[in-house]
Amino acid sequence: MKRNILTIAALLFAFATMAQSPGEAKAILDKTYTAYEASQGIILSFTSTTMEADGTIFMTQSGKAFIKGDRFKLEMEAMDIWFDGETQWVWLKDVDEVNISNPAGQEIAAISPLALLGMYKNGYTLKAPRSQTVNGRNVHLVEMVPAVTNRDFKAVSVAIDKESHTLVQVILTMSNGMKNKIDITNYNANHKFSDTEFKFDKSAHPELEIVDLR
Repeated sequence: MKRNILTIAALLFAFATMAQSPGEAKAILDKTYTAYEASQGIILSFTSTTMEADGTIFMTQSGKAFIKGDRFKLEMEAMDIWFDGETQWVWLKDVDEVNISNPAGQEIAAISPLALLGMYKNGYTLKAPRSQTVNGRNVHLVEMVPAVTNRDFKAVSVAIDKESHTLVQVILTMSNGMKNKIDITNYNANHKFSDTEFKFDKSAHPELEIVDLR
């Protein structure tokens, strides 16, 4: 379920390409990653779509993300997720339960916008960026392919706005052929968040069952 949620992305591979080198792809990602990392706080709205290998839509949901460095909170219809950089709380709303864990590695990358974007820094080969139109915006489309073939991810495609250098879409293709697609529908930077906003407040929800999986 977590992989069905945050990977920021979308599909629309259908337009002309622009000849550039993988080195230019890294420069594009560096600029976007640095801007995300330096921001005091980001609020974005998104629509997440999970697709079967044949393109059949398995699930679609909308949500909102609050991001500060490697900390984030995700709000969705089925669940809310808090991550303070070390501990993760997942509120499963249909069963009134909160699961606590300490995710690591690719598990974090599957849910963290900054970790996902930063995967290009280690263990991934970058393909030359292409110039496309995605959701009506001119973007650089950069594909990242893992150097290790047994990773859960088969490929990650990132669409970055050419003018604002912000994420427009990301597509995460899993090893089993399924795809997670997230469209960014609204983006606002430079919000100020306190660190406590990225921790689950048990006192605000005393009715919920806590399951500690650490």
